[in-house]
Amino acid sequence: ATGTEECHFILIFDNGNFSEDHTFSVTDFVSSMPPEIVAQNLGLTLEEVAALPQKEAYFAAGIVPDELSFTAAARPGESDIELTSFHRYPLHSQQPRIIPGGGLQRLVTSKEFPISSTMSGSVLELQPGALREMHWHPNADEWQYFISGQAEMSVFLAEGTVVTEQFNAGDVGYVPMGAGHYIKNTGDTVCKVLIGFNSGVYESIDLSEWLAGNPKDVVVTNFGLKEGEIEKFPSKKVFIEPKKLL
Repeated sequence: ATGTEECHFILIFDNGNFSEDHTFSVTDFVSSMPPEIVAQNLGLTLEEVAALPQKEAYFAAGIVPDELSFTAAARPGESDIELTSFHRYPLHSQQPRIIPGGGLQRLVTSKEFPISSTMSGSVLELQPGALREMHWHPNADEWQYFISGQAEMSVFLAEGTVVTEQFNAGDVGYVPMGAGHYIKNTGDTVCKVLIGFNSGVYESIDLSEWLAGNPKDVVVTNFGLKEGEIEKFPSKKVFIEPKKLL
């Protein structure tokens, strides 16, 4: 943290087997070695080694940077700044995909951020009552962190198995690859969700797009529709449905 306020960040891993217990910590490593070996390796005295951390330093309090700190070096002029660098992508500088009355989406994949070859991410904002339509991802699991607002999500796991959950800010949601689901804002404020996928390529099959892309007689046959009912179905991709009075 280099500022004067609390820094809040979220870590997402593309492997569900991640274990903090098996994360390599250099302070844990050094404190576990014989003191005389550490002293010889680092060029310290045994007294100086004894003053080092004696366990993993998970969060360490440092000096707050000031104008003399190397982290406070003047940045180049705005015209010289490369917003996208090897390990940084400014998602909020991206022009979002805006759905009138429903919300917006910002998306970053390996196309925009080449180093992220095994992960992609999205920030989704839903207006009150808006619905991220029923859809599924054929190539990735979905991990969600609810930043603000309230939401409902149902996940379809085949053979009539559906799980429905309610979410508040700070909750985490999960959808397995290929499982159908939706997200609906059930509150009276904007629902903001950070979404991660364990694939660098974003793929989504939305129900509206799937229905609109199939011959009408196939859809009518599958759903057993009466005459004229097919005309009520979506004829193009919807993505987010605004709140409607039923």
